[in-house]
Amino acid sequence: MQSVTLFDVIELIVDLPHQGLYAGMQGTVLDVHGDGNAFEVEFSDEQGRVLCFLSLPPEQFMLVWRAQQRQWIPLSERIAELVSRLPEPVGGEVLDFVRFLSVRSNQQSRNQGTHVLVAEDHERYRT
Repeated sequence: MQSVTLFDVIELIVDLPHQGLYAGMQGTVLDVHGDGNAFEVEFSDEQGRVLCFLSLPPEQFMLVWRAQQRQWIPLSERIAELVSRLPEPVGGEVLDFVRFLSVRSNQQSRNQGTHVLVAEDHERYRT
C-alpha cells in the first residue's frame, strides 16, 4: 500500500453498512494514527455535509488522490492495488477477464463501424 498522508482522498474497498458507507465511496484523511495502523477519515455528501467520521485500517481502502502532489493516482495503479489484495486464483480470473477485454478492444479498433446484434442479450458488439 502507498503511504497515506493528511488530506489525501481514499476510496473504500469494503462495505460498511452500519455507517451507511459502501465500496467506491471516497473520503478525506484528517488524521494518521501511529505508524499508519489507522486513519481518521471524513465522508461527505455532494453538498459538503459530513456523513460519517471514523477510523479505518488501511486494509479497508485504497489511495486515489495525493493531496501534497495534487494528483490522482493513475487508474492502472489503482487496479494493480486492488488485484494485489486478491487471493491468487481470483487474481488469475481478473487476468483472464483483462485478456478478453484486450482482445475485444483490439478487434473493435480494427473493425470500426460494423455492428452485430446478439439475440441472447440484445447488446451491440462491433465485429
